[in-house]
Amino acid sequence: MARLPTGTLRKRKIAVFDIDGTIFRSSLLIECVEAMISAGLFPEEARELYAGMHRKWLDRKGTYEKYIAAVVQAFRRHIAGVREVDFISVMRQMVRAQRHRVYRYTRDLVASLRRRGYYLIAVSHSPRYMVDDFARELGFDKIYGRVLGVTKAGRFTGRARHLSVISDKAKVLRRVIEKQGLTLVGSVGVGDSEADVGFLEMVETPICFNPNAALLRVAKRRGWKVVVERKDVVYEIRPER
Repeated sequence: MARLPTGTLRKRKIAVFDIDGTIFRSSLLIECVEAMISAGLFPEEARELYAGMHRKWLDRKGTYEKYIAAVVQAFRRHIAGVREVDFISVMRQMVRAQRHRVYRYTRDLVASLRRRGYYLIAVSHSPRYMVDDFARELGFDKIYGRVLGVTKAGRFTGRARHLSVISDKAKVLRRVIEKQGLTLVGSVGVGDSEADVGFLEMVETPICFNPNAALLRVAKRRGWKVVVERKDVVYEIRPER
């Protein structure tokens, strides 16, 4: 057997996962806004900003992207001035209530890769507070989420910090590989939208899980694995190149 270069055996394989809609069966941000309204930290009228888009999406007359964009708008409009300590309390309760609402396929894949010694990365555009709690319980090694600005008085400014860190998921992946001394050999990536293409094209095994139409088109062109979980059935689509 040929001798491996020094350090090769110490390098761990890497797997990177989107969270919202890929592991979690909803969006952490959607559940966040709903929880904040229920707790009285956001006004009831905050729901009016996205209720129309939600109905259109449910009736298949609008897109999920427009629905989630309206939720983001509601969050940005009402988070300023909220006390960080109150927000954290509500988010912890929300994550405890929602933590098992995951897809079986990705839940089991995460567990399998963890047992095999993979270095697991979670990347989400939802606020870091809830992403940390949700992903840590699943055993992720590195977690990236949106960082919210906080005043010295402990209230949110309404602005996000270090957005460039999570805006490019491929950049996040390269950064972790360099800092942790990992390898892309045998690497795995799982995403559900075109925003995930950057890191999916870097890994050896890209998996498009419940992809939207834009990602499905990319998967068909590149011959990427497509997996769909519907009710209690998980099946694979093999797109032609």
